[in-house]
Parts: sequence; structure tokens; C-alpha cells
Amino acid sequence: MPAKQIEVDCPCCDARLLIDVLTSKVLRHSLPEQRDELGKPMLDEGRWEKAQERIRARKGSAGADKFDAAIGREKNRSADLDDLFKKAQDKLDQREKDLDS
Repeated sequence: MPAKQIEVDCPCCDARLLIDVLTSKVLRHSLPEQRDELGKPMLDEGRWEKAQERIRARKGSAGADKFDAAIGREKNRSADLDDLFKKAQDKLDQREKDLDS
């Protein structure tokens, strides 16, 4: 089974690139000052927060509004399904009455 990812050192800037062999996309890059003594990329504690901020800026408040709307629909889903079931039951009862008459 061939490797799915390879690491390559850039000859120009000495950055280490992690490349997905199947898609040919760069998954991660690290400059020499961003690696530890073993050559592994150091973890950036604020990286997750920075990524979340970039996504929020890209989506703006519309993303939060969609999320809040989806949460509201999910909270009301049980009641909506109960109403739908009640309507179907009433319709069935009405049909039975019409057939008996």
C-alpha cells in the first residue's frame, strides 16, 4: 500500500511541506523556525482560535444566524412531528367516518 502523504523540504526556503499524494495538495507547511529540534512542526496554541476567527470573518453573522435557526428548528422538531402525526390521524378518522356514513 503506497504512502498517502509525503514530506518534502523546499530547496529555496527550507520549508517542510506535507503533501497528500492522492490530491497533490499541500496539507501543512512549516518554516525552519516553526520546527522543534527533531524537525517536527511545533504546535501553535492560538492556531485553532485564529482559524475560527477567519471562518467567522468569512461567513459574517449570516453563519451564526443559520446555526441559530437550525438549533431552533431542531428544538421544535418533536412538536412539529407530533402536530404532523395528529393531522394525519385526524384525516384518517375523517375518512373512516365518511366510509361508515
